[in-house]
This record gives sequence, C-alpha cells and structure tokens, in this order.
Amino acid sequence: MKLLLAEDEIDMSDALVDILTFHKYIVDAVYDGEEALDYARLGNYDGIILDIMMPKKDGLTVLKELRSEGCQIPVLMLTAKSETEDKVTGLDLGADDYLAKPFAMDELLARLRAMLRRREKTISSELTSGNVSLNQQTFELKVNDKSVILPKLEFQVMEMFMLNQEMYISADTILEKVWGYDSDAEISTVWVYISYLRKKLSQLGADVEIQAKRNIGYRLEKI
Repeated sequence: MKLLLAEDEIDMSDALVDILTFHKYIVDAVYDGEEALDYARLGNYDGIILDIMMPKKDGLTVLKELRSEGCQIPVLMLTAKSETEDKVTGLDLGADDYLAKPFAMDELLARLRAMLRRREKTISSELTSGNVSLNQQTFELKVNDKSVILPKLEFQVMEMFMLNQEMYISADTILEKVWGYDSDAEISTVWVYISYLRKKLSQLGADVEIQAKRNIGYRLEKI
C-alpha cells in the first residue's frame, strides 16, 4: 500500500513515516499544501493522510480541489483537537475520516486499515487504455487473449501511465515515485524500464504506445 503524507511539522512527519514504514506502507512525505496537491494529482496512492494546517495551501483547500477534479483517493484528515468546524467541513468536502491531534499511533493505524479496506471493496482492480488492461491486483498486462505478468517495478511504471493518460510524466517524476528519493537508481534506469514496457506492449499487439516528448516526458498515446 502506498500513502501520501502531508504534514508540515517535520518531527511529526518523520515519526509517522517511521511507524508507517515499519508497518509495510510505502510513504511519500510532503510538507505543504501545494506539494500535496501536485503529488496527489498523479494518483499513484492508495490513501492520503492530510493535515489541515499547512503552509501555501491548507488541507481543506487541497481536499476541495482534489474532489472537484474527480480524485477519489481516500483521505484521512488530521485536525486540531478543538476544531470541530474543520472536521465537519472536511467530511462535507469528501474526507473519508478524521483524527484529532494528539492521537495514538495505534488509532491512526486502525483508521487507515479501515479506510483502505473500504476502498478495496469499492474500486475496480483493472485499468484500461485502448485495448490494453492492467490488473492492479495480479500485475497482469493484457491485450485481448494475450497477457504477461509484469515485475513489480515495471508494473508501477505502467500503472502510473495508465492512471495519468492525459498527462506527460517526466523521467525525473517516474524515478522519484517508483524508485524513491533515496534510491541510487539513475535516470537511465527509467529509460530502460520504459523500453521493456514498449516491447511488451508491441508483442501483445497493443493499440497504444508510450510516446516521448522532448524535454517534457512520456505518456500513453493511441497508435
């Protein structure tokens, strides 16, 4: 499970990342509302933990913009203990749950598990583009009666393209999202994995391909 954590208090963010990573979550941490919005728009998350009080854009504004754009990633809001109005507003704007600070880590983990279970029951596990489908549960890339099971990293790259079909995604963004900030992988690694996916799409007879736009990035396009 991959989470986006938007919390501007560095110590709190670091502690949450440590706990969540220990419990086998993959976590991207951001520290202001504009970053939270940019990351969430890529859509490559199972859930978002969103603090209300953040610089640049507050959490309620971020949530409102995401929901207005059709983003359905479940959101757990972190609120100040006394701010009942924020809790109500957050739920009305489309938050899935809220947790008041200070909170126990066990409660945060329990609320996350419940929120993510609800999502698993409601979302489709299959993404489509043209005659191509990608199963998010089995990692199966399929075209008509032909299919292949993608290795994890290839799946994550392909999933990013399938979730963002109208957007060009830079190689730097793919490297950060799939391999992580702390990875030793270089940008050439992204090019290699895109080459793998291009070959597999061609072999399966896909009517879409990964196109490149110089100095901008990559996206899926109809052949």
